[in-house]
Amino acid sequence: MTLNLRIGKYTDVGHYRENNEDKVEVKQLLTAQGDPFTVCIVADGMGGQAAGETASRIATETIPRELQNSLAGVQSEEDIYEALRSAAMTANREIISMGDLDRDFRNMGTTIVVSLWMRSLREDHLYLASLGDSRAYRLRGGELEQLTTDHSIAQALVEAKTISASEARSHRFRNILWKFLGSREMGENGPDVRTVDLQPGDVFLLCTDGVSGVLSDEDMKHILASEPDPDLCAQRLCQQALEAGSRDNVTSLVIAVEQS
Repeated sequence: MTLNLRIGKYTDVGHYRENNEDKVEVKQLLTAQGDPFTVCIVADGMGGQAAGETASRIATETIPRELQNSLAGVQSEEDIYEALRSAAMTANREIISMGDLDRDFRNMGTTIVVSLWMRSLREDHLYLASLGDSRAYRLRGGELEQLTTDHSIAQALVEAKTISASEARSHRFRNILWKFLGSREMGENGPDVRTVDLQPGDVFLLCTDGVSGVLSDEDMKHILASEPDPDLCAQRLCQQALEAGSRDNVTSLVIAVEQS
């Protein structure tokens, strides 16, 4: 079975911000050995105006560039994991270095959620990496599943069974992150990395919290299931988030899996 990915993306500054600190990128590239791969990145910059924009830009430029070299000759899933971690850690160092050089960028950072597809290795698998509270979801068989875990204080309280998942949605620490690009305390492990299998009919969503923090799972599921065009689907998700009162930048990237 040969699979194909149709990808759409959309981002909007929203109604309350002067700058769009979100970035979304889709790159179809070749490794240093000539193997094709597709990388999708959604990033939500922090630090205010130019700083947040700069951090998310560094992430979306650095990670694809680093993957071109580190994916050359990969043979296993663990090689893929290491390539994704290494690319993220390089972006982390570049963000911190720019902050050290210019105090206007000193406290900048960004979330990331990244998908990687390599047909030459395993075309029926998608690799995900995430830091912060930008998320990945999969719609399969009418069910929506969150594939990433937020690196927020509120989510840590959920995992400690101090609060419930429903309470976390409105908790005062829901937007306080303990792990993101630009953090000196990120440690050696870097982003969370996992593998998900692909089936024809799957629809994946990568988005910032300007979308997932406002829309319910039912809202997102309905749009992902009812709009077959990935570009229009991504746009509808963002527009509905703004109509629902999102006070942030909004960004969505939609991946539709089909049999070619």
